[in-house]
Amino acid sequence: MSRDIADSSRRRILATAALAPLLPALGALGGCASAPLSPIQAKETTDPAALALFNDCAAAHGLNAWRRVKDLNVGYRGEWGVLANRVQPERTDIRFRSNLQERLLPAEGLIAQAHTGPAGQKQVLRRLGQGVTTGSVEVWYNGRPTTDEPLRQTSAMVADTQRLCLLGPLALVDRPQVMKLAGLEQVGDHACERLMVRMVPGLGLSPVEQLVLCIDRRTRLMRRVRFTMDGAAVTRGAMVEVDVSEFQNFQGIEWPTRFEERMRRPVPRLPMHDWQLTGLDLNRGWSAADIGGTQFAGLAQGAARPLPGSPTLTG
Repeated sequence: MSRDIADSSRRRILATAALAPLLPALGALGGCASAPLSPIQAKETTDPAALALFNDCAAAHGLNAWRRVKDLNVGYRGEWGVLANRVQPERTDIRFRSNLQERLLPAEGLIAQAHTGPAGQKQVLRRLGQGVTTGSVEVWYNGRPTTDEPLRQTSAMVADTQRLCLLGPLALVDRPQVMKLAGLEQVGDHACERLMVRMVPGLGLSPVEQLVLCIDRRTRLMRRVRFTMDGAAVTRGAMVEVDVSEFQNFQGIEWPTRFEERMRRPVPRLPMHDWQLTGLDLNRGWSAADIGGTQFAGLAQGAARPLPGSPTLTG
């Protein structure tokens, strides 16, 4: 067993032991979770009404403008919940995940992330899967590649879920999926329709994903997304939801700038991660070669620019 894998296994054992006495109390504080929706089966087909809702949602988020995006440059900063690292230490990876610069090439299905934290820099290169394949991921810590499989799996899942939360329905366009309506849900002050989605491949290295999008009945914007976390062995069986808010229209696309993540299971309503957009710009003109190594190169370098007219976004 490699040292990386041994260290990861030790972290999981310690985290589980530390959290175990707290689970009953956390469950009581979180209240009873609502009964889960029945997952969509592979043999099912898309409900036309569900497809119409999805198309309305994609249009509201700016699908026509999204089709013109060649490269996407994003900056984030965030804070982890007090107990998040005890529940999912590989995913939180808090020594390296405080601030994030992300680069995406939509047409090529590439996501590159430069995380920074108190222990240094973590670089991730994620290639999305095509058809039924789950794609690939490469991860470097302070310039050195890791062979720690749990960290690699969770890194792929983080890249995919970050993309999903930012883009909402735009992240699902042109991907194989089955959809159906699933009733109503309130998200803050917003009355929403629930849209269930079975996506192939799933998030991270999962072959299939079950999603719920909560779509505003008035604006048709996605206000919440709920997803399973089966793309990594260490988070399999877990489910989280993310509320997205404070939308800004930039170059014809509606971008959420605030994100609040909570766990749904195994610990209901446990605060996991709050983060915000610190910058965003489009179409710099860089290529895949500029994001394929241990640091960004060429036009992919440099922090994403703050959104215009956004006083909370400082760089």
